[in-house]
Amino acid sequence: MTTPTRGRVPRADCIADAAGGLTFDIAGTGAPDALLVLRRRGGGTGDTVPLPLTPAGGDHSQAVLPGTVELAEGHWDAYTDDGAAVEPGIRDLRALVGRVPEGGRIAARVPYPTADGRLAVRCWLRRPHAEAGDIGVARGACTVEGVLYGAVLGAGAVAEARLGGTAHQVPLAAAGDGDERFALTLPYATLAGPSVDGERLWTLWLRPAEGAGPVRISRILDDVWDRRNVFVYPAHEGEGYRAAPCYTADNDLCVRLSPVT
Repeated sequence: MTTPTRGRVPRADCIADAAGGLTFDIAGTGAPDALLVLRRRGGGTGDTVPLPLTPAGGDHSQAVLPGTVELAEGHWDAYTDDGAAVEPGIRDLRALVGRVPEGGRIAARVPYPTADGRLAVRCWLRRPHAEAGDIGVARGACTVEGVLYGAVLGAGAVAEARLGGTAHQVPLAAAGDGDERFALTLPYATLAGPSVDGERLWTLWLRPAEGAGPVRISRILDDVWDRRNVFVYPAHEGEGYRAAPCYTADNDLCVRLSPVT
């Protein structure tokens, strides 16, 4: 085929919209059957999504990923249909900041540059979903506020900190009127146990009601694809341990405990 960027590495600008869609703009006019291909990293033969490239005026072509198209969770790398990796250009992600999704299915996509200079899209697909908001730190505890999507807070709602087969529950408070906002306070001493002899990463979950399944507490409704080194919180030092809230590479909220000698 003829790619839109014959003779040089293809580069795509990205524009995100509030409905979860992405538009890719590539300089150069391609063949009528040219495609931009998204391929899920580590996926199988079915984890490939071809997007037609259409003329967009001047010497530009565009491909559109609608918000209604479901992509499995993971990292999706961008290629031309002849296998050339696509470089990231300008990324306009303003519509993702403060986004309020509609409906129970939460699809979030954030285009980003990989460490080796390629264009990729980080995708999440959740139902229900507990979106973390403000994280506070107090002496000996952390506080979390957030919003539950795709489920309703009911009697017996709790938050859980989980590590392996162990789970500690703390009360969950409603933090709003007429919506599914929640708040929780998690004492670190509850997680420290008799001693902390190595690093522990407690994952945080929400059970919307007694007997309901757990919902992971994460933050995915903005333009940050990896929060690990962007959102860093003060640590509390207790008896033999240090504790602080943190995010994983998947933007899931955790509490990290490590020993203090």
